[in-house]
Amino acid sequence: MIKGFRGKTPVIPESCFIADNATIIGDVTLGENCSVWFGAVIRGDEDSIVIGDGSNVQDNVILHCDEGIPVNIGKNVTIGHGAMVHGATIDDNVLVGMGAIIMNGTHIEENSVIGAGSLCKEDMVVESGSVVVGIPGKVIKNAMDYNISMNSLNAMGYVKLTEEYIKEMKK
Repeated sequence: MIKGFRGKTPVIPESCFIADNATIIGDVTLGENCSVWFGAVIRGDEDSIVIGDGSNVQDNVILHCDEGIPVNIGKNVTIGHGAMVHGATIDDNVLVGMGAIIMNGTHIEENSVIGAGSLCKEDMVVESGSVVVGIPGKVIKNAMDYNISMNSLNAMGYVKLTEEYIKEMKK
């Protein structure tokens, strides 16, 4: 379901794949070659949500924000299955693991990894190249070179899958 709200309508390029049962509402802007997978909910009803080129929002992810606290997601970002991102900024080439929770005011800098099931508390700053795990999330190491390679490969894989889904759905 794709719906406008409070006079704002989602902006979704033709190069994106949106699963039939995904929900995108309000002030939401997707970049080129993005994908929003099955059961995902992106609610731009209180503020804006912007997702950069080549990023993927996997199954059952929730993206939401509070008034004055938008969601900004960079390029080539993977938001893993069942994760929740609320009022946060995620820079380019980041992997947010399955079931992770990212709270208001969090800023995850480029080339970082948030481990599956981890919690980034409000206003947390994750420095570039960091690996964060746990509840609450703690930086366990900096693995910049590894993260750049693996995060890019993951995002590129989803861009290819997006292209395949778009072709299949036109049949």
